[in-house]
Amino acid sequence: MVGALCFGLSSEGQSALAVYTEVSDEALTAFLAEYDLGSLLSYKGIAEGVENSNFFLHTTAGSFILTLYEKRVREEDLPFFLNLMGHLFRAGLSCPQPVKNRHDTALGSLCGRPAAIISFLDGVSVKRPTADHCRELGRALAGLHHAGRDFGMTRANNLSVGAWRPLFEQAGTQADTVAAGLRARTLEDLALLEASWPRDLPSGVIHADLFTDNVFFIGDELSGIIDFYFACTDALAYDLAICLNAWCFEADGRYDRAMGAAMIAGYQESRPLEPREVEALPVLARGAAMRFMLTRLVDWLNVPPGALVQPKDPLEYDRRLAFHRTVSHASDYGWTG
Repeated sequence: MVGALCFGLSSEGQSALAVYTEVSDEALTAFLAEYDLGSLLSYKGIAEGVENSNFFLHTTAGSFILTLYEKRVREEDLPFFLNLMGHLFRAGLSCPQPVKNRHDTALGSLCGRPAAIISFLDGVSVKRPTADHCRELGRALAGLHHAGRDFGMTRANNLSVGAWRPLFEQAGTQADTVAAGLRARTLEDLALLEASWPRDLPSGVIHADLFTDNVFFIGDELSGIIDFYFACTDALAYDLAICLNAWCFEADGRYDRAMGAAMIAGYQESRPLEPREVEALPVLARGAAMRFMLTRLVDWLNVPPGALVQPKDPLEYDRRLAFHRTVSHASDYGWTG
């Protein structure tokens, strides 16, 4: 597996052959002439992107990922994403490093799209993570949060609680065509989350989309974190809550407390949760599940005819929300104090 980078309304939300912006040999050669990367040996499209066009480049200087940023990426956000990756890399986090051209910038233009070249990371993503993988992920997430403390840029989370009701309104009355009662229980959850969402937790740079396909391993050792195109400034514990949702549930909706305990323990080795974060963890986890259920739901109901896209099932997160409704304390997720 190559270190593919992708972006979408919910980057984990869809998987299919990407629709790439066509890049000719001549255009790519002219683009690469602005970089000190040697001669182009080969390139090929990466069939795992959703919204961006991604290519694997092999030059005499090594292997790289070329990304052309498509319509859903706001060009004004790209400096935040690219500068953040460079900052985290220099701080020691194993993540892609943007490659600067001869004009000392990481962002260029190719075939009418903003484009960047990113360093390649070795490793594979795991389909069925274990408790050991979860512990490694917790450690890496705390490392990311520490490395981002002195990053000088901020970006609001445009998929936080304030965006959820407008997202749900896009589904309208169609929600119950996906599952009976989905509209009523979603409205009830939204009201609770809007009323109880914590506003004063420790905050900083978060990844905000750290699903298993955005984390690479070599054996049992975490080798890298990719796809920073949802990164933003928000509550650090919310990032942990996203990971608990993404890594610690079985396919049938059962929560694996041992995996959650391993992740939380790994995180707390270098960044112990504050009491107010522990108290907020149940609502943060419920909110994280709501965020991904809603973006999946919108994708599910709005697949263009003939599109080569298979959206992810929003009911996977509806089932996770059912578990979160039963939680009364962070210990239910594996926190041990």
